[in-house]
Amino acid sequence: VPKGIVESVLSLKCPGVPPIHSCQNGPAGLTVQLNRPTVFEQILTTLPIYTKPPLTSQGHCIILNCVPLHGQKDLKSLSLGHLRAILVTDHLAGLLQAQGIDVQLVPASVNEEIHQFFHQADQDEIVCKLHLKEFLEQQEGLEGYDPNLDVFLVTEEKLHHVAELQRVAKQCSEAAPGVCCSIVHIVNNEEAFQQQKVDLLWKLVTQPQAFTALQKHLVCGPVKITCPASCMNAFQYYQLRHSQMYEASVLKYGDLSKDDTWTEVISVLTSAAIRFEMLSTVHQNQVFLDVEESSTSLKGTKSGAFVMYNCARLATLFETYQRSVEQGLYPVFPQPSELNYSSLREEGEWLLLFNSILPFQEVLAQVTQLLLPSGGLRIRVGTEAICKFLIQLSMDFSSYYNRVHILGEPRPHLFSQMFARLQLMRAVREVLHSALGTLHLTPLNQI
Repeated sequence: VPKGIVESVLSLKCPGVPPIHSCQNGPAGLTVQLNRPTVFEQILTTLPIYTKPPLTSQGHCIILNCVPLHGQKDLKSLSLGHLRAILVTDHLAGLLQAQGIDVQLVPASVNEEIHQFFHQADQDEIVCKLHLKEFLEQQEGLEGYDPNLDVFLVTEEKLHHVAELQRVAKQCSEAAPGVCCSIVHIVNNEEAFQQQKVDLLWKLVTQPQAFTALQKHLVCGPVKITCPASCMNAFQYYQLRHSQMYEASVLKYGDLSKDDTWTEVISVLTSAAIRFEMLSTVHQNQVFLDVEESSTSLKGTKSGAFVMYNCARLATLFETYQRSVEQGLYPVFPQPSELNYSSLREEGEWLLLFNSILPFQEVLAQVTQLLLPSGGLRIRVGTEAICKFLIQLSMDFSSYYNRVHILGEPRPHLFSQMFARLQLMRAVREVLHSALGTLHLTPLNQI
């Protein structure tokens, strides 16, 4: 143990670090002890500090270039690989914006309804022919470009692509002079080679502008279907998951045709299922999709539907409490500073606080490695972190919720523990909602 480390640990005071009861250097190394009631009190009385994204990365502009949305003609022409890159772009934008980073999307309408993107004129006419190898050899300090890059047949669509990048980059530099502006091209692996050509085309036609040197490529791995005989595009995949969600809901709740509220619920469940399937895997790795009828349910613990199901359980819990208050069974919720946190003695309560609420901001901050300068052309970003975090949080919450009666009998001597547990559940709910917001998913109140 380094000299002076005990004093350094004891003096740590910042979000993400719980109050430390004692710290000792012994034969086995450093022993750190926490006082659980004190930790519960500090976190649960100052929830926004722990449950809201930190605004720590301002003064930086990032242009996210969603490559699959350039030149597509209609929704049905999107491959599953295209869809994955689009969803990575959408999630990355949500994560960065939540932390106060200025994000510019190219094309500008990435976060509108997807079908609005695909009504562009045919732009396949070849304008000119370039030999990029000679240009690449003349440039200094360029790393990571494919050595096979050479002939590039430049089309109108590719020129339009570069022109839009140029327009947005210029806009950023004029709006905030001196602010660092980075460009990230998000592309599926099948089109990564072509996007390197677009990158070089932009460098070639805009020399000597500095921001073209700050281009990085985030490449998404392929999407494969586990059934070799199956072949589907993004539109067919959405239709399949939507019908499976509807059928799973009918099996659980009966005929839904007369209930209009279920139309929105099924839509959100479908969106959640697809986003979690596409985003739970490290972006550069291959995704395998199980498209069998039995692969989708409302409670499969690895699915987006499972996360939404537990989100709805939390909403129901607080609705039930509120109705009981209105009926006079429970008193009005006291101030968080007035609660008795020593009544939180369940190990499941500590796990929720220590593994989910306390480190939430650190999980969000994993994406800011995108801002760090790095060699080479490709970058890796932890876009899978939020989905994995939400799945683990939902599993821990579900285990606790199934074992513990949070709303006990309406007896005064039980209220102290009930209020402390409700405050913990409020923190879990806020973390869930904050994390779902980065995925652009609406929390459900019922399933």
